[in-house]
Amino acid sequence: MADLSHREQTTDGARVEMRPITSVDVERVACFLNAELNDRVPAATWAAAMRQSWQADAPNYGFMLVRAGEVVGVYLAFYSQRTFDGQIEKICNLAAWCVQEAHRAHGLRLVKSMIGQPGYSFTDLSPSGNVIELNKRLNFHHLDTATTLVPNLPWFGTGTSVTSDPAEIASRLSGRDLEIYRDHAHAPASHHLVVSRNGRNCHIIFRKDRRKRLRLFASILHVSDPALFSQVARHVYSHLLTRFGIPFTLVEKRVTQHSPKLAFPLRSTRPKMFRSTRLRPEQVDYLYSELTCVPW
Repeated sequence: MADLSHREQTTDGARVEMRPITSVDVERVACFLNAELNDRVPAATWAAAMRQSWQADAPNYGFMLVRAGEVVGVYLAFYSQRTFDGQIEKICNLAAWCVQEAHRAHGLRLVKSMIGQPGYSFTDLSPSGNVIELNKRLNFHHLDTATTLVPNLPWFGTGTSVTSDPAEIASRLSGRDLEIYRDHAHAPASHHLVVSRNGRNCHIIFRKDRRKRLRLFASILHVSDPALFSQVARHVYSHLLTRFGIPFTLVEKRVTQHSPKLAFPLRSTRPKMFRSTRLRPEQVDYLYSELTCVPW
């Protein structure tokens, strides 16, 4: 591997070194993110988010800035290899980016190191503020994130079953669907359901989300069988209410390929972006990313 460490001197004479995050750095990076970015996410959860089984062959966990032995900046990454149209595609999901105020001038070094890695398509699934404009200058493009808000209402019917029991989920899935479930079974932000009807099974991954500081929402991240989901969605919403106590679901059409009947379109949606010379927008999903791993 090429030497990705770089040093620049600060005005007080101390050097700020840029390094790839390795397995030995996970604990202190997790502590930094808990202290500097989001203290609602415990350091142990940050560490667990980074240590996913599918990250085992990743080149790094992102990049960090170090000054006098202390972490002063971090840009996390989640890596995966996917197959599209018979071709293997390497994806780097840009995740938490945080630099201490005193060292903010060095933040772009993290960005350059991240997107300077050759052979990757990049996703940024939670950009905010001036990061969005920066991404545009770096040739990132917006995904269509049209979203509807669905009230989760009780629904009773026959012929359809929904389970969130891990053993039952594993027994109902097979092939690639089972592989995706096993990959994400211990991802801290991922919650799993399988809904079944007439011998067909649909695996659903959702996360619990906040809007206006209220943690009242389920956001659907993955649907393995959109056609079946469109038939049984009311059972899923009911299960989210009665089993998880979640009153609302946020449904992106690009994820579910479903337009709920009793729903309210959101005027403003959270942006998601990608940069690739090979992937089409419809091929970009939210698996193997911070959305499945970091429960902010």
